[in-house]
Amino acid sequence: MVTSWWSVRRSRMRTACEEGMTTAEYAVGTLAACALAAVLYKVVTSGAVSGALQQLIVKALHATF
Repeated sequence: MVTSWWSVRRSRMRTACEEGMTTAEYAVGTLAACALAAVLYKVVTSGAVSGALQQLIVKALHATF
């Protein structure tokens, strides 16, 4: 079976476009993960959460068995 030049070219272009989209999706996913990590870091290091964690640890260390 003889494959036309256009069929080969179209198949290569479709593959190249899909590879680029995969890379873009990884970039967006990485950016979203970094943004979520930054938000969680700010929440955990805030005064209210830090105080609550310290109280929880102190209470756990002074627990009687």
